[in-house]
Amino acid sequence: MQSESPFNSIPPVIVIIVLAIAGIEAVMTLAEMVIAGGGDAIGWRIAALDKYAYSPAVLDWIVARGDMSFGMLRRFVTYAFIHGSFVHALFAIVILLALGKFVGDAWNPVSLILVLLASTILAAVAHGLLDTRNTPLYGAYPTIYGLIGAYTYVMWLRFKREGKNKWWAFRLIGVLLAVQLFFGVTLGGAPHWMADVSGFVIGLGLSPILGPGGWTGFLKRMRHRSN
Repeated sequence: MQSESPFNSIPPVIVIIVLAIAGIEAVMTLAEMVIAGGGDAIGWRIAALDKYAYSPAVLDWIVARGDMSFGMLRRFVTYAFIHGSFVHALFAIVILLALGKFVGDAWNPVSLILVLLASTILAAVAHGLLDTRNTPLYGAYPTIYGLIGAYTYVMWLRFKREGKNKWWAFRLIGVLLAVQLFFGVTLGGAPHWMADVSGFVIGLGLSPILGPGGWTGFLKRMRHRSN
């Protein structure tokens, strides 16, 4: 009897993102343990954050100087692959695999890629516009929150179809934001919640067009609602 790979049911784009995050984090963790790279490698994480993380200063520089170089623009995406610690990356990987499997069952691959990319980039833009402390943004969580927006939409459609309370679809985002607020107040930390919420709003906002049924289904629902 041939065993099936656990990755077979997970969308390829999610697998690629997870493998990239895991590979980068493995290098960083081994360097901090002085297992790889020698003594100088202990500063690799800080160097990676400095080179690939995003901050409001990046957006200010692009707007003020018109600098559209690859080194500047890549930060709108690369920040999502660099994490602050092993645990930070591990939680991102676990959530990506769980939500990616669920959303991937309902979404087509191209739409899933578009919502992930849009959530990552536009959440960074929102962070640049809203954060006044020039806080560095790193980690896959704005992307994950975009996926949560897509998940929320899928659950909304399911509850509507089953005649259940549609607002229960927002339970997951409500719990996550409450937990994030609790840890933010009690333990402090970087104000990444603006990027996270922006990622959720973007993912949810794009779902009626990119999600199950696509643009055709969206127009059909609008016509039905107006009649």
